[in-house]
Amino acid sequence: MTATLLARRPLAASLAVIALAATAGTLAVATQPDDAPRGPVDLSAEAPPMEGVRLVTVLDGLTRPWGMVWLPEATFEDGDDPTTDTDADAADAPTSFDMLITERGGALRLVRDGILQTEPVPGAPEVFAGGQGGLLDISLHPDFADNGYVYLTYSIGDRSANRVAMGRGTFDGERLNDFQELFRNDRTKRGGQHFGSRILWLPDGTMLLSTGDGGNPPVRLDGEFIRNKAQDLGSHFGKVLRFNDDGTIPDDNPFVGRDGADPAVYSFGHRNIQGMALDPDTGRVWANEHGARGGDELNIVEPGKNYGWPEVTYSREYFGPRISPDTAAPQVVDPVVVWTPCIAPSGAAFYTGDQHPEWRGDLFNGALVLEHVRYVDLDEQGNVLDEREIRTGKRVRDVRQGPDGHLYIITDEPNGELIRIERTDQR
Repeated sequence: MTATLLARRPLAASLAVIALAATAGTLAVATQPDDAPRGPVDLSAEAPPMEGVRLVTVLDGLTRPWGMVWLPEATFEDGDDPTTDTDADAADAPTSFDMLITERGGALRLVRDGILQTEPVPGAPEVFAGGQGGLLDISLHPDFADNGYVYLTYSIGDRSANRVAMGRGTFDGERLNDFQELFRNDRTKRGGQHFGSRILWLPDGTMLLSTGDGGNPPVRLDGEFIRNKAQDLGSHFGKVLRFNDDGTIPDDNPFVGRDGADPAVYSFGHRNIQGMALDPDTGRVWANEHGARGGDELNIVEPGKNYGWPEVTYSREYFGPRISPDTAAPQVVDPVVVWTPCIAPSGAAFYTGDQHPEWRGDLFNGALVLEHVRYVDLDEQGNVLDEREIRTGKRVRDVRQGPDGHLYIITDEPNGELIRIERTDQR
């Protein structure tokens, strides 16, 4: 069933330059296209650099890494828990830890005692590694210490017919055992674009999974551009889906029992979410989403809601014209932030640690094209107070908080790195 948008709001006059003033500071003035859209959300482009931070490369030798998780067996030097030491110098930061990292080409890599192991972890699924597809996100079950479940998202098929899938296996410290596919998109598509594929666990033990809209024109399905499937409640494309930990569908999903709707759908009208994070203080689910040419979005994802793509968007076609004349419509959720020009957002994380208390409760988003981490300062109501760039000079694919209370990123490069972000201005 295709959800129909109601009355449309006309496009307002064009906007040339926007300066965003905020409570905690003033965002950089950024030049926008002469015909940039005006809507209920101002455009946020380049932000000032964050001062007082440094980047420390922890390891390299990864090939196009995509997702990462720390294992609970992580250890720290001298047996100390560094999360209790807010004055720790960078030289005292931990270097001994265990984690799993996915590489888009299909390898699952183990880091043991801070050292990247030479051989991939056996037991990972076969993937279609082409374009944006391959072995993608990784997540541990909330009760991993008891059940050993590791969840992976990945693309399967070939360039002419492929789809996103999600499955799990048990990790015994050496290999992934008994891997089982739990979900696959019920339709295939062609090409190598827009798989989405971030996993996020909710406090009730259910899982959210983002899926991409399938690709840009001219990719088509059922006689229309495949991206239109994001508005079709009967399709898996362009959605956030919700599952139980075994891949079954929760009875309280918003569209369960609705004629023509897939019961796994949690929210719809998304283009390509590659970053999702849960605010532990408020319970809000935040997601960053790729626009096309301009119009990247930061959204608060709620069950049953429509986020507009492609009928309501700030984006333009790559060849020039606006994709939609509308930036808002009834029954469509407005984004919290619109990034134009695009930052190409990736992994996202809320900071909850003690190493950097001034960051607590704020959101960090990777940026692929603009090669930085976009810091978003939020108040308790979810309003954006300020934005800053932690400039990396490298494509940032994922952002996670480590068990030591520092933030870490992985870089999407042939020689990908794991990098720790540290503050240099703390006293």
